[in-house]
Amino acid sequence: MSARVTQYLIGAVFAVLGGWALLFPGSVIELAIRPEFQSDDYLATFAMACFGAQACLFALVAFTARFTRLTFLAYGIVLLPFFAFNYYFYFVVPVLTEIGLLDFAGNTIMIALCWHGWRVAEE
Repeated sequence: MSARVTQYLIGAVFAVLGGWALLFPGSVIELAIRPEFQSDDYLATFAMACFGAQACLFALVAFTARFTRLTFLAYGIVLLPFFAFNYYFYFVVPVLTEIGLLDFAGNTIMIALCWHGWRVAEE
């Protein structure tokens, strides 16, 4: 698989999960957040939609830019704190449901893609 296809797959993860949060923020809150942490406040829905919009924006970057080995490496490194976030908010302060761990799954897919992209991308 080429570096270009690899970056498109990274973009696809962002587009799918970000699109869900942008278009259906209430659904994300209902399914991915445990009931005791859910809020019906408009601000919670707004914040979730903003989160989705930012993810969709990065998907656009991943679909249109040309990633280099350095891009894949930097992005892989920047993903690492998100694993700590997922661990903390599932095991320590259980905010996320099992469906909320789709974020963990997406991060795992993307870090594997970053590793692959780093290996196959040209200097």
